[in-house]
Amino acid sequence: MNRQLQVIKTDGTTEEYLHTKIVGTINNAFSAIGRPDIAMAEDLAEVVTYYLYHQQDRRQVISSEILAMIKAVLTSTGHEAAAAALGEHAVERRLKRDRTEVLALDVLACTDLEQLNRTRQSAARIAWDKGRIVRDLTAESGIPPQLARAVASTVEERIFNMGMTLVPRSLVKQLMLGEAAAMLQAQRELQAAQQELAAPAAVE
Repeated sequence: MNRQLQVIKTDGTTEEYLHTKIVGTINNAFSAIGRPDIAMAEDLAEVVTYYLYHQQDRRQVISSEILAMIKAVLTSTGHEAAAAALGEHAVERRLKRDRTEVLALDVLACTDLEQLNRTRQSAARIAWDKGRIVRDLTAESGIPPQLARAVASTVEERIFNMGMTLVPRSLVKQLMLGEAAAMLQAQRELQAAQQELAAPAAVE
């Protein structure tokens, strides 16, 4: 592979193609039907990655095309149930994104239900956009794009698990900063551990 493939996301942003992400997606599909199989997921992911990187002059790929390719590989190898589960998950995630809106509201500053109701009915509502979290983190906090995308995915998952369709902007920011701080701390601890392992043993 002499080039890095770029993935165009549904929100219009781009990110580097990650083979490990394909492995995770396929294994999640297996897990959804109660049969996780990381070895099989790795084998099938190799097929997807090989195909993408061996298309002539290919530099970019749309995320929906990758999803369709994964489903096709699963179906053609006898894993129709996993392909169906993956498709259902994608539809459910798209519906949740379409139904979720962010309120321009600081819940800590909200003094009564009437104020909350006025905000709900006002134009101060924007559609859910995971990419906005990425942009805010990279622009305001200087966090690397790959880490920012991991934070955004975690925040989105937490919001959707709450079952909320109207989310105060202050809550999104609180979750965003909390997850970013946790991931940065974990990253620093991992780097420190790696440096410690790499350091030569002290001579007694």
